[in-house]
Amino acid sequence: MRTRSDVELRLPAESAYVAVLRMTTAGLAARLDFTLDDIEDLRMAVGEACALVLEHADSEGDLRASYDLSDGSIRVSISAGAARGADPDEDSFGWQVLTALTSDVLTHREGSELWVSFSVRSSISA
Repeated sequence: MRTRSDVELRLPAESAYVAVLRMTTAGLAARLDFTLDDIEDLRMAVGEACALVLEHADSEGDLRASYDLSDGSIRVSISAGAARGADPDEDSFGWQVLTALTSDVLTHREGSELWVSFSVRSSISA
């Protein structure tokens, strides 16, 4: 059973909308007093997670982002409907960037939904 996220967004599964998620991410991180460098790393991580999901996403479907906020950290989950067997390439450059910038990177499926999630902790609270 999923717990309720602090913030959720649903957008068309198109790369043009990734900028909206990156901007939302930056605003949420600023509310948690992340440093400017932490915010930029988090924005980049969201962009990479979206690219990994959108590569396999149903173009007529939705791109979903949920943010679980806690003191000094954010858990981000990006998902979209995708064909079975179409999973992110864990040997790709995007995956390497994502795992370098974040912690607890996971990918999983719930029915037809492909999820990529990760955590980022502010360097101030680390």
